[in-house]
This record gives sequence, C-alpha cells and structure tokens, in this order.
Amino acid sequence: MTHRLEDIIALFDGLFQETYRTRLVRGGDDPLYLPADADSPWHRVIFARGFFTSALHEISHWCIAGAKRRQLEDYGYWYLPDGRDVAQQRDFEAVEVAPQALELLFSRACGLRFHVSVDNLDGDAVVDREAFHARVEARARRYEREGLPSRADAWRRTLAAFYDQGLPLCEAVASGRARLAAPPQPA
Repeated sequence: MTHRLEDIIALFDGLFQETYRTRLVRGGDDPLYLPADADSPWHRVIFARGFFTSALHEISHWCIAGAKRRQLEDYGYWYLPDGRDVAQQRDFEAVEVAPQALELLFSRACGLRFHVSVDNLDGDAVVDREAFHARVEARARRYEREGLPSRADAWRRTLAAFYDQGLPLCEAVASGRARLAAPPQPA
C-alpha cells in the first residue's frame, strides 16, 4: 500500500478545511500548529519533513485540542526538546499518551505500523519504551471502548475508508463528513 503525502493532505483538507478552517501543511524540521492569522485564513497543522507518520502524530494533537487551544500557537503547550531529565521525561510521556494512542489508531486505520515516540535520545532519563508503549496501547483500547473525540473518529473513519476499504478520496472524505454531522455516539 502506498502512503502518499498528497493523499493524506487531500483527505485532511477535504474533511476539515471547510468544517474547521484547518489545513494540513508539509513543513520543515519541526512540527508546529498555527492558528489563522493575518498571513493565512486557515489554521495550519504543520508536520515535519514530509513524514507521513509526523502528519498522523500532529493530527492526533489537533484532534484532542479544544476550541480555545486551537486559537493558540502550538495549542499553548510547552515543549522541552530532546535532552530531558527524569521528571521532564515523565511529564512528557504523561501528556503524550492520549495523542499517541490516537496516532496508533490512525496508523492501524491506514495500514501502517505504529512506533511510540519517547523523543529523548540525548536525555539523562532512562526511558522504558515498552512500558510507555503499553500505556499507549491501553489508552487506545480505552478510546475504542468509550469512543473517540468526534474529529478523531471522523478522521479515523476517513483513513479506513480510503486505505482499508479502497474508496476513492471523495467518498472517503464524505464518510468522515457524515460522522462529523452525526450526533455523538454513546460509548
């Protein structure tokens, strides 16, 4: 299966450009979220270096961010780069469980293998990648039991329709839009 950047951008933009004034943008070295401003009428989810998996990860953060957070650059969150100590790494992992759980579900929906990101190659903290992966898996199961946030659910349905069911792009987007328009489903 081919995972082309043009497809994921078209799927995301088709689903969210009109409904949330948000576009997916291929970026440089660092991912970033930018709300609409004088330079752009669109909110922008910018993924790093043209990596498909970076797009899925950044979309997962966007799917969790509430309306107020989506008005702030990078949702108003802090980010400590590679080189975190033990306490900083623990905090990083605590806030990354939910978005990485969504990323895992998105990866499965489009037939990609998922890898957790502990994102601390040069830090002092000893990272237990397997334990973190187990927490991410547990959170993904909880999402499946209790239901995904509506944008995440619509996005996962769009990905599955395109990559798993082989629907044309316009039909895959339509399936996601139908989910956005539907009332929330009980868990």
